[in-house]
Amino acid sequence: MLESREKIALFIDGANLYATAKSLAFDIDYKKLLAEFQSRGYLLRAYYYTALSEDQEYSSIRPLIDWLDYNGYSVVTKPTKEFFDSTGRRKIKGNMDIELAIDVMELADHVDHIVLFSGDGDFRSLVEAVQRKGRKVSVVSTLATQPPMIADELRRQADHFIDIVTLQSKVGRDPSERAHRAAERQQAPASFEDEFDEEV
Repeated sequence: MLESREKIALFIDGANLYATAKSLAFDIDYKKLLAEFQSRGYLLRAYYYTALSEDQEYSSIRPLIDWLDYNGYSVVTKPTKEFFDSTGRRKIKGNMDIELAIDVMELADHVDHIVLFSGDGDFRSLVEAVQRKGRKVSVVSTLATQPPMIADELRRQADHFIDIVTLQSKVGRDPSERAHRAAERQQAPASFEDEFDEEV
């Protein structure tokens, strides 16, 4: 799939990857994820995309964003938008698809292989456009959930499909770490560092 001489770029749809990992009941260790793809080729860039709520003084995702920013990831964020639907219910929207697509197209001329962490079928056209430039595209998501987290049209378009279940032992956190941290938190008041450990 990935060749050691290839220049690789990772594009991580943060919300989609979080939902995928949560549905499989494991936590991503982003340090291990970076190391895994560095071992597979020349990793030029690793981008992480997420929307952030501006009205929250402290968001549980902020420690993760800060950690990623200082540890080898290029983090791309934008504020969420709040609106009310036709029934008057408050909705929050924070789609990063356009930002991710623009960055992929801009970087496509400088890499051999794009690795997209998303199962969103809206990216099928993007994958096709990158392939027309002569680049390979691998998509990371899963078929192990019901329904599958990856759209069938995206999986068919990609050059390679990597089920994240096959990476779990390499990029997943040890489940005992979570249990250990939870036990520590029960004995001590919550702090910023506790939130940080939980998210990263």
